[in-house]
Amino acid sequence: MPDQPPGAPAVPPPGSLSEQRAAATSSPAGTTSPPAAATSSLPAATSPSAAATSSPADATSPLAAVAPELVAGGYQALFESRWPHLVNPHVRALAWLLDAPDLLDPSAPQWQGRIATLGPVSPQTADWLAALDRDPSPLQAALGDKHISRLGLYAEKLMAFYFAQHGQLHAHGLQVRADRTDTIGEFDFLLHDGVGLRHIEFATKFYLLDANSPGFNGLIGPNLADTLGVKMRKIFDKQLTLAGHPAAQALLPLPVTRAQALVKGWLFYPNAVPDMPGITRQHCHGFWMTQEQAASLPDQHYAIMPRLQWLAPAKLPASAGIARAALLDAVHGQPAPLMIAALRPAGEWLVEEKRGFIVPDDWRAQAAQRRHEGVLPA
Repeated sequence: MPDQPPGAPAVPPPGSLSEQRAAATSSPAGTTSPPAAATSSLPAATSPSAAATSSPADATSPLAAVAPELVAGGYQALFESRWPHLVNPHVRALAWLLDAPDLLDPSAPQWQGRIATLGPVSPQTADWLAALDRDPSPLQAALGDKHISRLGLYAEKLMAFYFAQHGQLHAHGLQVRADRTDTIGEFDFLLHDGVGLRHIEFATKFYLLDANSPGFNGLIGPNLADTLGVKMRKIFDKQLTLAGHPAAQALLPLPVTRAQALVKGWLFYPNAVPDMPGITRQHCHGFWMTQEQAASLPDQHYAIMPRLQWLAPAKLPASAGIARAALLDAVHGQPAPLMIAALRPAGEWLVEEKRGFIVPDDWRAQAAQRRHEGVLPA
């Protein structure tokens, strides 16, 4: 599945991810809101991500679109090459949040400078992650003993731990109320930012491209509940304006100098990866196919991915994989999409090679019905 569509320029355009991250390392601290096309970087976070090289694929088959990654590697191989020593699932998830390419291109004009990006993972942070993998008890204590069912909350807790450990966190999950019964909104993160505070709305999103709907509203959640377009409108129109509310200002000891969205995630395609303005070219991606199409999956090890394991590429004990026949039995007739990982042996482990959603055969018809009902935008 090519990261770079046919006809795309061989040299990244100005403002590409690598240039943004390089420029972020020399930006002065404590600056005020950037101009519309400017980008900015959260301290000490993602490392540059090279796009996977692959050959063009036949756009008629989900498998054909994915197959080149088996040879070229893709993001999963890049992640494993960087972090082969990390085995604790929580630490790997945190490493992915810090290391993964941005889902949205911060330099794209439609975002008006309101997309945050994480700067390179420093050697000190890499060492800190390695030490945390050897003794994950501080992270486990921060996550708590209470069962977490929501992936977004899990990712927030991981990032709150990181920001707190690195002295950046002023507040996490600060609710703004007009009175005891009227909640106006919530600050995901307030970070120290020179003489003020930086408001970060944080999202980890997983969307499947439905070619029957144009633009960002064609990127639909697997359970047909929202779209990338709807999510970003909510973030821009409501969440990022929260600091301007009088009830919020009464809670803040310092002014909010910047308000931006930090968006991580994976996008899933039925065919080749299209060039979508506003989406980072190096974004993490996979495939989606119907249950009927899944019959053509190759023989190898697989895993069905529980929701809280959707962030980082999977790394499982060698005994944890399932065969193709068992996978097909497990997904047959399932009413909701399931994320699967195709795995390859690596010593005593099975590591993720590619990932994708297997959806009910009528998933596209369900999406069309949701649009007709007004649940999803047309």
